[in-house]
Amino acid sequence: MTFLEQVLTIGVCAAATMLTRFLPFLVFSSKKPTPPYIRFLGKVLPSAVFAMLVIYCVRNVSFLTGSHGIPELIGIAVTAALHVWKRNMLLSIFGGTALYMVLVH
Repeated sequence: MTFLEQVLTIGVCAAATMLTRFLPFLVFSSKKPTPPYIRFLGKVLPSAVFAMLVIYCVRNVSFLTGSHGIPELIGIAVTAALHVWKRNMLLSIFGGTALYMVLVH
């Protein structure tokens, strides 16, 4: 990439990020109540995104060979247990990932 292309790429990325951050405040005024479907999406989308991430992470795990996916399943279980126990997403993700890394090495 040339220097101009790099600058334009960074500028477009920055503008897109700012647009996605500011757009909800422009579209939904604080004077009017938030539409019910937006509140519904706010409730269900975080769980759906994490479910898709779990599926994405175990998509190539072979449950019939090798370790049979046991380290992955233990890592997922520990992540879920930590989240239910402490309700701290950072702790949950870090704890499950750290245990998984210990189990596979």
